[in-house]
Amino acid sequence: MFDFLMDEATLKLRDEARAMAASIDRQYLLDMDADKIKYPKEFMQECGRRNLIGLRVPQEYGGRGLDWRADCVAAEEICVPGYIFGCAWGVTGDVVAEALVHFGNDEQKKRYLPPLTKGEKFAAECLTEPRGGSDFFGSTTIATRDGDDFILNGQKRFIVGGEGADFFLVYAKTDPNAPSSRSMTCFVVDREMGVETKYLYGLMGCRGGGTARVVFKDVRVPKENVIGEVNGAGKVFNQMMIPERLGTAAMTIGAARPALEIATNYSNKRKAFGTQIKNFQGVSFKVSDMALKLDACRSMIYTTASAVDSGAVKGGRQRRMVSQSKKFVTEQCWEVANLAMQVMGGIGYTDIFPVEKILRDLRLSMIWVGSNEIMSLISQHEWYREFEEERHNWNKRDSESDALNAFVEEEKIYE
Repeated sequence: MFDFLMDEATLKLRDEARAMAASIDRQYLLDMDADKIKYPKEFMQECGRRNLIGLRVPQEYGGRGLDWRADCVAAEEICVPGYIFGCAWGVTGDVVAEALVHFGNDEQKKRYLPPLTKGEKFAAECLTEPRGGSDFFGSTTIATRDGDDFILNGQKRFIVGGEGADFFLVYAKTDPNAPSSRSMTCFVVDREMGVETKYLYGLMGCRGGGTARVVFKDVRVPKENVIGEVNGAGKVFNQMMIPERLGTAAMTIGAARPALEIATNYSNKRKAFGTQIKNFQGVSFKVSDMALKLDACRSMIYTTASAVDSGAVKGGRQRRMVSQSKKFVTEQCWEVANLAMQVMGGIGYTDIFPVEKILRDLRLSMIWVGSNEIMSLISQHEWYREFEEERHNWNKRDSESDALNAFVEEEKIYE
């Protein structure tokens, strides 16, 4: 941990989150991985009792009113017992809460945020559909106007927390003839309105987080449950990119950290050829690389969180930094788990140590909340736009002119 960057309040929060993670019973983890527990309700309730859900929610609605830097510190600790704990925690307390805080009206905030932060109710975000996940505006879930209500029909799948959620943040097409950016609306939909969930998936990892198919069959949603504006879901979705992707990246560090700690401990104890295996550079260099990767990840996360918190970084650059962070951190953490298994050899491939579970869990990080290919797509788009804007007000050295034959124009052929 980068404790030297934390003030006293943040260190206290870190220790609170660390204590929460340490309190989870070993059998609870095993039962989740065995799909005996479908949703970590007890974990979420305990987080609520400890005021660890919705850390950035304003205090008047039960949160702590903290910033992204603090949230990222807590997210790392929450995920140490397993990536899925952070997934369930983050969807409820970061993603859905973010939509309500930024776009909900006062009545919606009073109704949904206090029970959420107390761990009395849980939420899920419904975005991915059977036909695809990354094509947000290609949604086939439809909400048809019926007087003052909307009739919701469609399906969402791979919805983390869906099995345990009391209410859902749902994106649906409300004007199929409008430009894509003005064709969808975001709703908060209570389970009791008629929402069906099906716990269907035999997941490779991250089990026990309530990942479900969510089905809407003529679900009547009152207009009072529209989040933001009708046909204005594009704005909500753009804001959700921050908690979905920055939060995911911060969580992944915590899920990968035990792999480094376990491999380090193993290399200190395991002997081969008459000495501890840490004395072989083929082993110790891998451990060194693991520590390097996690430190680099934290540096990137804290920098990006500071950029978002500052309010001084404009939208395009903020989207690029968040997308880069999600791609870089998740890929580095996945490599940390792979290196840990390589250090441990065959025993790492068994369930004698939890490294195999860590590796299974972390594979999700590069897929959900926008695949890493989508992160590259966003990053390159925003970089090119940013570069063009900067080029028109260039006040830096023209390095292209520093080559020996830089001004031999006939050699610079671009078409």
